[in-house]
Amino acid sequence: MTKMSASKLAGGWRAVCGLVFGVLLLAGCKSGAGDPRFADMPGGPAGSSAIASPAIAAPAPVTGAAMDPGSMDQTNVLDVLHPNDAVIITFSDLPVPQPPISDRVKEDGTITLIQNQTFQAAGKTRRDLEKEIRARYVPDYFKTMTVQVEHAEQSRFYYVGGEVKLPARQIYISRITVLKAIQSAGDFTDFARKRGVVLTRANGKTVTVNCVRAQRHPELDLEIFPGDKIWVPRRNPFW
Repeated sequence: MTKMSASKLAGGWRAVCGLVFGVLLLAGCKSGAGDPRFADMPGGPAGSSAIASPAIAAPAPVTGAAMDPGSMDQTNVLDVLHPNDAVIITFSDLPVPQPPISDRVKEDGTITLIQNQTFQAAGKTRRDLEKEIRARYVPDYFKTMTVQVEHAEQSRFYYVGGEVKLPARQIYISRITVLKAIQSAGDFTDFARKRGVVLTRANGKTVTVNCVRAQRHPELDLEIFPGDKIWVPRRNPFW
């Protein structure tokens, strides 16, 4: 074989090898493009790719009634009426003006208004009672009526005096008994006559409470209401 023939044969083999290499390279690129691990890069040029990260779900937004302040019960215990509460009831939008009614909720929880109509007030909020009063009078008695029920200011307190450590007027916040009311006033002094505590209701009625027995028998620990007064007398030092 001459030197020129050998050179031509080597050139042919190089061409064949280059062709085979090109075919294999093209096949590898197509295979990679179909691999699910690869994806076009967002915003990148067409054909650019990268290994995709596992999908991570975005956290769900916090929703629901638990996060909504408006879903919470906002009823104020001070707005609920109780027996012996002093109230002022105002009627307006009537054909003939009606003066405000200042009255006190009876011990049975009722109150009597114009046209001799009786309503159950204790246990209801002022707004609920307003709605009930209006529904009773309109349209049977009047075509229009606006009702407003307000607590008399002095009815939102009870009083604890005598032989307690912190005698004072106390704000009525929620249901409370004689013993708890005395505790709110710092508890008994060493000179208190615990068996003769005097409870004076807002209507003037008085009851004697034996607090020694009431500690053992909770049914004797009377509930108090706004406007009530508790007086703890001083015991006889010789008893």
